[in-house]
Amino acid sequence: MKACPTTKRVLEIFSELNAIPRPSHHEERVADYICDFARRLSLEYERNEENCVVVRKPATAGYEFAEPVVLLNHMDMVCVGMPDPLNTPVQAYADNGWMKARGTSLGADNGIGLAMALAVLEDDSLVHGPLEVLTTTNEEDGMSGAASLSHDFIKGRKVINLDSEDYDTITTGAAGALMQEHRFAAALTASPGGKKRWYRITIEGGRGDHSGVDINKGRLSAVIPSWAILAAIFNEYDFDVADIRIGESSASIATSAEIVVCVPSGEASEFVKQQEENMNEWLREEYGNVEPDLHCTIRKCEKLPEIIGRDAVQQLLTALEQTPQGVIEMSKSMPDTVHTSNNVGRILLEGDKLLVTTHTRSFSYDDMLAVGKDIADVFSKCGAQSAVVMQAPSWQENQQSDYLALVSDTFNDVLGWRPRKVAMHFVLEAGFLVEKYPGIEIACIGPRIVEPHSCNERVELSTVDDIWRVLLEMLSRMAGMKQ
Repeated sequence: MKACPTTKRVLEIFSELNAIPRPSHHEERVADYICDFARRLSLEYERNEENCVVVRKPATAGYEFAEPVVLLNHMDMVCVGMPDPLNTPVQAYADNGWMKARGTSLGADNGIGLAMALAVLEDDSLVHGPLEVLTTTNEEDGMSGAASLSHDFIKGRKVINLDSEDYDTITTGAAGALMQEHRFAAALTASPGGKKRWYRITIEGGRGDHSGVDINKGRLSAVIPSWAILAAIFNEYDFDVADIRIGESSASIATSAEIVVCVPSGEASEFVKQQEENMNEWLREEYGNVEPDLHCTIRKCEKLPEIIGRDAVQQLLTALEQTPQGVIEMSKSMPDTVHTSNNVGRILLEGDKLLVTTHTRSFSYDDMLAVGKDIADVFSKCGAQSAVVMQAPSWQENQQSDYLALVSDTFNDVLGWRPRKVAMHFVLEAGFLVEKYPGIEIACIGPRIVEPHSCNERVELSTVDDIWRVLLEMLSRMAGMKQ
């Protein structure tokens, strides 16, 4: 094997990507960047109505008849810690062998993989067959990009998906997912007069993380203490909610919450203030080892002009009490792997509606649909209207295939060890590709990314180097595979 280029250019491209705000549903600017990248290199590209982009690069001379290879990534990121995601670039920095971000999620999921694919397009010294670099949109909040791909958008049937966070693993399968939005009518009325006290309840400091990968790690969603406080007040006193904002993303375990409530002065007011001490004592006792920074504050605040109808708040509390949160069932065939789970991602006031998002995952399509239906039924009985915003199929490769053997052999020859072959409890676009492109084979690899979808997201730089070397060697070996 000849010496391969360093990752210097990969990290430069990643920095360029992080200068472009790219939350889900708003990928126009990063799609423009990819198209400009292709034009600068005089490469053919195609962009569809969902802003998915495929860039095609001819094979290295002498390898024109090799089987085409697809490098798959998504261009959106989960924007945690960004008050204004549409205008907030990521400020990344290196720290003791890791790359991190200042106060926000890093976007290594999936920006590092995309940077590698673009670096391959740019480097004409590499050996490879015909290449298609496919970059999709809205992977993190519905996968509408992958779902929109036409049946002729790509030609290749060997896919290297660079959207993995497990450095020592070839991801060979992923759970299916059902994302739903539930809306309660929440007509706003003028705030009451008289002797009232207004409080802002804040939950913050949660670790959060990915609601699939990390759902079994004991993280506490901010949804649960928020519900507990509101339910405690509801059971004792009349109160009103003027604003509610819980969670950051449908695909993340909620790290924070902010709720503004109004109660009568006197005993009710004292009761609300006491909930801060009660909640923090509970958090320390039950979750101190896992969530050392999660805490509650309750402070007086200014009166807001309107409140949410009490019926909507009561309906919300009832629905949340009956909605599963976290692991529902562990796999019987895959040790230490979650089979089915559900995450309540976000709760917020949206105009005259209270919006709740739920994200159900399972390796069983039937189980996923059954849990999703049960959740929708709960919300329906409580007065909400539910809508499915994403339904992604599960995916499972043949772990004994020649293609996965090639990937494993490349790891062994380049790095000196063989990766695990594992199906993961997160959702990948692979399921959509398998449905659309008969005969497709997919291997998912990537560097070590820790705590994605959180402000603690970080990528180990040495593993970026290693996966880059594996990727280039794979492309070289696959160039010898005839169609």
